[in-house]
Amino acid sequence: MKKAPRHILPGFGLTLGISLFFVSLIILLPLSGLFWQMGQLGLSDYWRILSSERTLAAFHITLSAAAMATLFNASFGLLLAWVLVRYNFRGKRILDALIDLPFALPTAVAGIALVALYDKNGWMGTLLAQADLKVAYTWWGIALAMTFTSVPFGVRTVQPVMESLDLDAEEAAQTLGAKDFQIFRTIVFPQLWPSFITGASLAFARSLGEFGAVIFIAGNMPFKTEIASLLIMIRLEEYDYPAASAIAGSLLLLALLVLILANFAQMRASRHLKKGA
Repeated sequence: MKKAPRHILPGFGLTLGISLFFVSLIILLPLSGLFWQMGQLGLSDYWRILSSERTLAAFHITLSAAAMATLFNASFGLLLAWVLVRYNFRGKRILDALIDLPFALPTAVAGIALVALYDKNGWMGTLLAQADLKVAYTWWGIALAMTFTSVPFGVRTVQPVMESLDLDAEEAAQTLGAKDFQIFRTIVFPQLWPSFITGASLAFARSLGEFGAVIFIAGNMPFKTEIASLLIMIRLEEYDYPAASAIAGSLLLLALLVLILANFAQMRASRHLKKGA
């Protein structure tokens, strides 16, 4: 009887088993409780909760603000990663460290800081008021808070790939007379595209579930600045667990769908790059 080929690195079964155990304990078990709660609802009840005007308004505010934050972070993150990788300047290490600050800073603290800055009595709020602009307690404040908390994803996913790029193709293109933007569009960005998609999808998913930073600067007015995660909290305080689980489950499924589509697009882009190499 022929023996199965031995793995170069032994212990695959043990390490896989431990990994699956912790994934089940930390991720799947809490999610199963949420979906079990959702399973207690009938389709008519589920649709009634999601189709209510307040829920639809909360989802619209959340999705639109998250999309705006993702668009900014994807573009700004790419630019910032380019600056950090391609240039040397004073304060580079400090700037590089500041990018990870939203990960370390409690989101509630970030929300309070944004309110203190953009409130009508704050430094930026006073300047914006002179131009008849308002950020705090508006949709723009929500988008700003989501942008602050998700900005590292736009940088950290692209930066390692950019650091590993081979400059020979760019130098060859320069010798052939290609312009800088043409080199970036045809040589550099296609190689960054898979990581760019990953960063954008992670930023969007992170923004969808943001709570702490948003509630302080949003004002939490129903139909105007009330986000989906806050509505979940309100339903829990009302002991309306079916409604809270329906909204939370829908938000979770939406984020999961975005990540799955992003992974699919990333796989296709990676295959295309390998074929072109």
